[in-house]
Order: sequence, then structure tokens, then C-alpha cells
Amino acid sequence: MSSDICLLHRGFKTYRTSSLWNSSQATNSNRQENHSAQSALLPSGIQQSQKTQKLPNLESELSPEGLDDLPPLSPLQPIPEEEAVQIIAGSPLPPLSFTLRDYVDHSETLQKLVLLGVDLSKIEKHPDAANLLLRLDFEKDIKQILLFLKDVGIEDNELGTFLTKNYAIFSEDLENLKTRVAYLQSKNFTKADIAQMVRNAPFLLNFSVERLDNRLGFFQKELELSVKKTRDLVVRLPRLLTGSLEPVKENMKVFNTKLFKVKERHLFLTYLGRAQYDPAKPNYISLDKLVSIPDKIFCEEIAKASVQDFNKFLKTL
Repeated sequence: MSSDICLLHRGFKTYRTSSLWNSSQATNSNRQENHSAQSALLPSGIQQSQKTQKLPNLESELSPEGLDDLPPLSPLQPIPEEEAVQIIAGSPLPPLSFTLRDYVDHSETLQKLVLLGVDLSKIEKHPDAANLLLRLDFEKDIKQILLFLKDVGIEDNELGTFLTKNYAIFSEDLENLKTRVAYLQSKNFTKADIAQMVRNAPFLLNFSVERLDNRLGFFQKELELSVKKTRDLVVRLPRLLTGSLEPVKENMKVFNTKLFKVKERHLFLTYLGRAQYDPAKPNYISLDKLVSIPDKIFCEEIAKASVQDFNKFLKTL
């Protein structure tokens, strides 16, 4: 009875060893086939690099009898020193830096922006902008904006300068940008007009439709321009639509003031019969003197009258 048990035990062990060996051979065959199929899809440089790597030969290193004695693999299992020195670890991201140059090697987004001509040294002066660029994915967040700008009319060699000035466009919603272009087209701005305006005023498309409409209406009303003249004005000077209106309002206030003063002095000189603006004739009055000199000098030297007479005349207007 004991001899039968020994025969069964030996037979089971032989079957088990044979099954493990056959399974190992089939696995190795499948791995080699899959490796060949995947390598065919890779660039030749990557294929060549993979060919130079030596794969372990299970047939030469392991015997069928040794398969039963293989210990389970452990992530904490120590590795030989000669293998450890061959492991290349990627350099970690700098935890804190005051320059984007420290991140370029780790960021595909920054690398491609540099290739486009973006000056990171100017952008990194604005911490919020630098953090924005580091969070963006080139394919998902930036590529679509670049295609939009090219469609608007920004040339490849202009993208770097444009994005250096207006990096904030990456935080804008693409559909909103398209809506603003459509609004300008509805006001009869041509594609060439819009391209010129965006090129000379990079922040133009960051303004909402409501703000653009208010700016156009302001200049048309305050300058008393026709629709066409208003359009021609902002095509030539598109920063009127993106800059502060306070300096514009102040300049316009001074200019209307001056025009009114010229009118008052002209009427006074006409009343006195001294409105003579022909340089070829006696008693010529230059426009510069009519506008620039104080009231006292104007009255005494030009009008040949007193300031009181001038003020009395103004009350009759």
C-alpha cells in the first residue's frame, strides 16, 4: 500500500512539473509574439532601443525541478547592487522656483510655447500667469486656442509675441471668443479688419460683447461720428476699445473747452470788427494767439479792449 502511494506521489509531481514547464513555454511564446507586434507600431529609434535590451532566458536559467522552489515576488525584495546602479530616476519638479526655466524640462506645454516664440521671462513676472501655464495641458487647453487665433488671422510668426502679451487668453472660453468675433463681423468689420485690430490690440477679444458694444457706442456718440467713420477709427486705433476711458474723457473735455473758448473770442473780435485772420493784411491775428494766450493778454493786445468789456459781451451770448 505504501509503495502505491509513493508511485502516485511521484506521478503527480512529474505531471505538475511537466504542466508548469509547458505553461511557462507557452507564456514565453505569447510574450515574444506580443512584443513583436507592439514593436512594429513604434518608431524605428524606439524599436532599436528595445532590441538592445536583454530579455531573461528561462530555459537556460531555470530548470523544471527549480520551478517548485521559486519564492513569491515581493515589492520589498532587495535587488543586487549591479542592478540598482542601472536604475535611472527622473529628476523631481522643483518644489519652489522664481523662474519658469526650472520647469521647462518637465512641462510639454512650456516646451511647445517656447518653440512658438513665447517669452517666458516676461510671463514669469506675473505669478498668477506662471501658475496658469503650469496647470494647462497643451492638447486639451492650448491647441484649440492656437487654431482659433490662426483662423482669426494671426500668423505663425506672430503667435509668440501675441501670447507673450496676452497669455490670459488661455483662460477664456473658446465659444465666448468665437461669439466676440461674430459680433464684430455683424458690425461689418471685415476679416482683415478684425485681424489687424487683434494684432494691434491683443486684449481686444478678452472683452465681452457688451463691453465692445458700449465702447463703440461711446466713441460714435461723443465724437459725433457716423457708423462708418467710427468703424474706420477703431480699425486704425483699436486700443481705444481696450484702454481706459478716463484719459479719453479728460482729453475730450479739454478739447471741447478749447473749441468753445475759440468761438467766444472769435465772436468778440467780430463784434469789435477786429476778426482779421489773413496774414497778408494788417492787424493779422494768428490762430495760435487766439487759442493759447490768457484772457487778459487777449483783451489788451489782440482785442484792444478791457477784460470787463469781454465779460459783459459773453453775458449777451
